[in-house]
Amino acid sequence: MRAVALGEVPAAPAVAEVETPRPEAGELLVRVAGSSLNGIDAATAAGYLQGMMEHRFPLVLGRDFVGTVEALGEGVDGFAVGDAVFGVVMKPYLGAGSLAEYVTVPAGHGVAPIPEGLMVEEAGALGVAGTTALDSVNAVALVEGETLLISGAAGGVGALAVQIAAARGAKVIATARPGAQTDFVTGLTSVQVHVVDFTGDLQAQVREIAPDGLDAVLHMAGDGARLASLLRPGGRLASVTGLTQDDVKGQDVTVHTIWGNPNAQTLTALAGQVSSGALRVPVTATYPLEQATEAFAAFGASTPGKIAVTCS
Repeated sequence: MRAVALGEVPAAPAVAEVETPRPEAGELLVRVAGSSLNGIDAATAAGYLQGMMEHRFPLVLGRDFVGTVEALGEGVDGFAVGDAVFGVVMKPYLGAGSLAEYVTVPAGHGVAPIPEGLMVEEAGALGVAGTTALDSVNAVALVEGETLLISGAAGGVGALAVQIAAARGAKVIATARPGAQTDFVTGLTSVQVHVVDFTGDLQAQVREIAPDGLDAVLHMAGDGARLASLLRPGGRLASVTGLTQDDVKGQDVTVHTIWGNPNAQTLTALAGQVSSGALRVPVTATYPLEQATEAFAAFGASTPGKIAVTCS
């Protein structure tokens, strides 16, 4: 099958012919219709995850997937050949990814049926970013009227978090570059979002909007310890970049280190919000599998939102 694969790391992602996977016990074989790029894909290709996760070569990249169940491994219940499904590849190693014509995924975690009204392109870009955004917002336990800063709001996770937080009644401050990124962020929701330029004096800009300090921060990018200093005493910070409580010693704040958990319940809830129109998957560019190199270049150039890849 065709797949975006690496023969070593670090290396540039490229389309190659690799062996089509077969489902093991408890797995589904999915014919992939679409996927999307995430930070973990770029980090893997750059070699940043060596020593952190097992790498199996040829290493097929990709976490998000949407497609049709092609075959069932032994002992699988609850799914049938022909089912339309989406989710996140949840395996304890890197290499069996979804930027390919086929992928095998555990039937018990990271996969859910596609509800009516959810478009294929949306489903293929929702899993990682959606669950990470939702888990981050939930972790800081927002109360209506609280002030929240989202650092990295123009990315896929941040763009979904902006919408989720605004819908919960938070006063959202978002970091973005002036111009296209700012326009993108302010267009995510009908609720006012206060955009600040992270390349300028971030502290002064935030203090002007929230003179008493922030109630919470979602750390998707930037210096997490610096962002934590903008919180009021007792504030909360959720970090998707690995920041821990030890990194903010001496500050009266609580840090939650987030690893998105794409269980079926969360995936189904997110899909329902998208299909109802309550949440929008911010796909801003779509590439065929054959143009994966161009897709990764666009990702590296900080293209706002989600970059989707069609795989069939």
